[in-house]
Amino acid sequence: MSLTVEAAARTHIGLVRRRNEDAVYSGRSLFAVADGLGGHTAGDLASSTVIEALRPHDRQVDPADLPSVLGRAVHEASQALRRRTEAEPELAGMATTLVAMLCSGTTAVVANVGDSRAYLLRDIDSNLGGVSEIVQITEDHTYGNLVADAGRVPNLPGRISRFLDGRADGRSPDLTVRELHSGDRFLLCSDGLSSAVPGELIRDALRSSKDPEEAADRLITLAIDHGGPDNITVIVIDVAGIRDSDL
Repeated sequence: MSLTVEAAARTHIGLVRRRNEDAVYSGRSLFAVADGLGGHTAGDLASSTVIEALRPHDRQVDPADLPSVLGRAVHEASQALRRRTEAEPELAGMATTLVAMLCSGTTAVVANVGDSRAYLLRDIDSNLGGVSEIVQITEDHTYGNLVADAGRVPNLPGRISRFLDGRADGRSPDLTVRELHSGDRFLLCSDGLSSAVPGELIRDALRSSKDPEEAADRLITLAIDHGGPDNITVIVIDVAGIRDSDL
């Protein structure tokens, strides 16, 4: 049995922002969402610079090398930000979040910096008629996840503690390795979805959609229906099994 992936990506400016500072890439093996930080200089340029730097890494690699390959790719994307701000000093301070997934064989690795997220919807017991469970793979890099009793500190929990801005210290990604199963459905998204739409509605949209295209459209619609306060970007990735004799 071999595994294939099928994906659909969508991005929307939302109902409040004047420009879309998200950028997205959906390829054959690599998938990525970057969310330029609001309040920083040229968030749209930061996110697009990172995505363009990642594109050349959309290639098959040895599954054992996935973490090191994606880790280097994120480092190179951060360096691309540094080089751009050196060439264009007026862009100093631009920054972006990033969530990315690189697949090979039956393995995937997810990298994240900031509060863009990756989720996995997986069938947990086929004997129960396809009961599925959704888990958030990534951890939001916010001060609220670092400070004890953060909820008591005004304006702290939502602030991003880690992001890409071309500097090396404290900007390295978390890397999470996952074995792929046939029937898995992954979601990569900016916080324009996750901060606006309750988790159970995200889960239900992923569960009930027949394919990635339908799921991605439903998620964008949900975010718009919940006020669309930020740019919204999603990639839905399905994993399917095929018999080796069919290859």
